[in-house]
Amino acid sequence: SPGQVCVCTKQQGFQQQVVALSSSKCQELANHYLGFKGWSSRILTLQNVSGMDGEAKEVGKTSQRPSVKFLCAMEVTVPSHGVCSRGVALGEADLQGTEGPLEFLTATRRAQKLAVGKALSSSFQKILLVVLESGKVAVEYISCQEEPTDLLTEEELKGLIEV
Repeated sequence: SPGQVCVCTKQQGFQQQVVALSSSKCQELANHYLGFKGWSSRILTLQNVSGMDGEAKEVGKTSQRPSVKFLCAMEVTVPSHGVCSRGVALGEADLQGTEGPLEFLTATRRAQKLAVGKALSSSFQKILLVVLESGKVAVEYISCQEEPTDLLTEEELKGLIEV
């Protein structure tokens, strides 16, 4: 049936800062509108990338705290609507105080959890849920530009991240 559509014109001088939803809020919304079995997520790769950047070697950066960094690539799928989206994120946790094995393990887990959460949120940022008054839900994949992570196979993605 016909519906009413309102179009908003772009306003000058108004800049909106987009803040991504947390991974827990994304999961809560997906469970509410799609159901617990209406969507799924899986980790494509989770890699330790600590010490692979040259930031600590830059001039002027001294006494930088040691940290653990993990890179995560994740895929969110909505099979009933044929939508699949990938997200990539970096999680970092500083080592606090002594650098014993327990502290390293705790920081590693913190960095992994942060990377997975950010990657899940990044995946959901490209999924649009349209909820109609009747309760029906439509799911669309949206992206400003073609995301290279969405076009690569899983094996190509793992190779790309390792480099």
